[in-house]
Amino acid sequence: MKVTVAICTHNRAKDTGEAIESVLAQSFDKKQIEIVVIDNRSTDDTAQVVNGLRERHGPRVRYILENKLGLSVARNRAIREANGEFILFLDDDALASSHWVQHIVDVFERDKAIGCVGGRIDPIWETEEPDWIPEEYRSVFTILDYSNGVKEMPSPSIPYGANVAFRTSVFRHIEPFREDLGRVGKNLLSSEESELIARLREKYKVYYTSYASVKHKIAKERTTRKWFLKRIFWQGVSDAVKRQDKSILAVLKHTIRMLQAIGTSLLSIFHYKRFIRQVVKIYYRNGSIVGILRYNSRG
Repeated sequence: MKVTVAICTHNRAKDTGEAIESVLAQSFDKKQIEIVVIDNRSTDDTAQVVNGLRERHGPRVRYILENKLGLSVARNRAIREANGEFILFLDDDALASSHWVQHIVDVFERDKAIGCVGGRIDPIWETEEPDWIPEEYRSVFTILDYSNGVKEMPSPSIPYGANVAFRTSVFRHIEPFREDLGRVGKNLLSSEESELIARLREKYKVYYTSYASVKHKIAKERTTRKWFLKRIFWQGVSDAVKRQDKSILAVLKHTIRMLQAIGTSLLSIFHYKRFIRQVVKIYYRNGSIVGILRYNSRG
């Protein structure tokens, strides 16, 4: 088996069905692709949707229930279940372009030292893209257009989890996703990809190809200021957990930076784009403090 496409899902039955169908329509040799769906304790009709597709398309589609909640847990289950030489992760709310698999495999086969390949991620906005989002924070919505063509990604640049692939054999040499990072239920904990790829870079190369593109759905509720700032807060939490920094000095540093951002925001309240950038810093620093005090104090 050449390729395992892994789709990890939680309560997105309709989207998951559409993601699977986009993989079933790939130009790549169908006998060389398996689709592994990890149902992370969904309470909707995900099982029925996936098994309905399995009945129509046979064992190419595999349904696996993972009862322990957590995106990293589900991804690690997919890695254990994978039979493919390469494992390609596709978000349950993403749609793969028709030559997606072929372009990912083409990059891997250039060099055995390539351990990770990512591709372009274009948004499908359910409603109009908000005009208040600072350009430098569009990546929060899992949008990626790193370069044209095929290019190595130097640190700290990384592919995003909606469209990222690994040479399966790398997991014989490195630990998979850290399960204290990554989304669990409705929290927005993240950074599991960046932490894994940082470790992977010690032995392998990371590449990007604009040709292996996917379209990522962005639901209406994710275009609100409330969701955006919540996501920024959880990024602060995630970065603190990833660093595992428990020092009082780190808390003091983030507190000072947060107070500075509060002061600057008051001075820029009549310049909205500048104001929102300061609010972002406030939420991020607040999340960092919470991450240090709450999450890193466990145990």
